Amino acid sequence: MSYYHRFLQIQAYKHDGSFHRLWSHGLVVRDDEDYIVEVSNRVRVIEANNHVWHTKEKAAFIFSKKEWFNVIVTHQDNGIRFYVNIASPTIVDQGIIKFIDYDLDVKAFPDGYIKELDKNEFNFHAKQYNYSNELQEVLTKVFHRVEEMIKNKVDPFNESTINQYFENFDNFVNQQVERDKQKQR
Repeated sequence: MSYYHRFLQIQAYKHDGSFHRLWSHGLVVRDDEDYIVEVSNRVRVIEANNHVWHTKEKAAFIFSKKEWFNVIVTHQDNGIRFYVNIASPTIVDQGIIKFIDYDLDVKAFPDGYIKELDKNEFNFHAKQYNYSNELQEVLTKVFHRVEEMIKNKVDPFNESTINQYFENFDNFVNQQVERDKQKQR
């Protein structure tokens, strides 16, 4: 079943299956055997501690169904910013996008600077949740591979691909607005 042009929630979990974070909704703009991509704009986010906040900007969420990462992409004044979660391959279960977040993150700025994030949190959770040595090796290898993919602008880290996702979202929203106007006439 394709989820193309459907609105889905996103749920992140920890290694032990406990709830981590929920994004209220986003529009699926790609759904194939490799990726499910969702774009959202100013959505509600609920944290495990019940803290609620709202995103401030439009973002594309790129979820790999085969690889151990997902990507949040935003447009900044000076270009595109990538925030990569090293995470389990994504599944869609009962109409909800789900993955396990392993706390090892990469942030890539429009100027090309790449920053490693949350290494201490990753190490803490590796002990707390008893990550196997094999899992830690996989996650570390993926982390370094993602850095190379970003540097080489390999999909999904390609600006033209990202722009297509945002354009698909904008076109869908504009069509919905136009339909609503016609219904009111």
